Amino acid sequence: MKPEEDPAAGLAVAAAAPFSPQDINRLRWHCRRGMLELDLILARFLDQHLAQLSAQQLREFEALLALEDQVLWRRIGGAASAGSELERMLHRCAG
Repeated sequence: MKPEEDPAAGLAVAAAAPFSPQDINRLRWHCRRGMLELDLILARFLDQHLAQLSAQQLREFEALLALEDQVLWRRIGGAASAGSELERMLHRCAG
């Protein structure tokens, strides 16, 4: 079977496709938090790193944005160990 005939090949391309402008706008909106510090860090992060993020990292960022402010602050502010590369990137934007 040729790759263009493989239905799973289309899924891999779709999964790797970048987020749409609407998705990016939604992410920016979710960066607006109750904590000014988080607002600043998250906005700085998007400004500095958005163009280099993979689709997987964007999904991970989206999952981080679903966390409560205090939990997210601990994850990227240094109180908790940063586990992923994305969290380390966020931590560097905090400093």
